[in-house]
Amino acid sequence: MLRVVLVHPQIPPNTGNIARTCAATDTELHLVGPLGFEISDRYLKRAGLDYWRYVKLRYHHSIEEFQTFSATQPGRWIGFSTSGSCSYVKFTFLPDDWLLFGSETAGLSADILNACAATVHIPMTQPGVRSLNLSVSAAVGLFEARRQLGY
Repeated sequence: MLRVVLVHPQIPPNTGNIARTCAATDTELHLVGPLGFEISDRYLKRAGLDYWRYVKLRYHHSIEEFQTFSATQPGRWIGFSTSGSCSYVKFTFLPDDWLLFGSETAGLSADILNACAATVHIPMTQPGVRSLNLSVSAAVGLFEARRQLGY
C-alpha cells in the first residue's frame, strides 16, 4: 500500500488537506517531526474537516525514528523535489512506495534525497514558478501513483 510522508511540514492547512486526501484514498499518512505546528492545531483540524477518523496517521519525532520504522516495512523511499531526476509521470511507482515530501519552505534535505531510492519532480511549464503548493503536490503525486497501479 502506498504511503505519504511529510517531513517537517510547517503549515497546518496544507497538512490538513493532505490528511483529507489520504482519508479519501485510504492511504497512510506519516508525519515526521519536528512539525511547525501542534497536532491539535485548529487550522489543521479544520482543513481535514470531519474526516480525521478515517486518517491512518503515524507520527515520528525525527527522521531517524521514521527511518528505523520504515526499514521494518517493505517499499522504497521516493522523494518529491524540484531537483528530482525524473518526471513523476515517467517514473514507475510500486505498490509499497513511500512518497516523501519536504517542508513548504525547504523541501527535502540533501541527506534525505540521497537516502531515497529515486527522486522525482513535477514539471513546471512557467520557469518563474518553481513548485506547487505542498498539498497539491502530494495529491498530484499520490494520484499518479494510484493511476499507474490501477486503483
